[in-house]
Amino acid sequence: MQNYLKKFRADELGAVTVDWVVLTAIVVSLAAAAFSGVEGGVGALTQKLLTYLQSLTVGT
Repeated sequence: MQNYLKKFRADELGAVTVDWVVLTAIVVSLAAAAFSGVEGGVGALTQKLLTYLQSLTVGT
């Protein structure tokens, strides 16, 4: 059993996985924060664009 525990402590493959999980969680959190920061401005811009496009007339 002690031999197994020594081998388990020396194995670093799990640590790399944990690092990637933490890094991915940070990237996803930053993307969500950025999206929530621009969400209102994008909605207003979309409404202005829609109003402008509806006011255009197409000539034949």
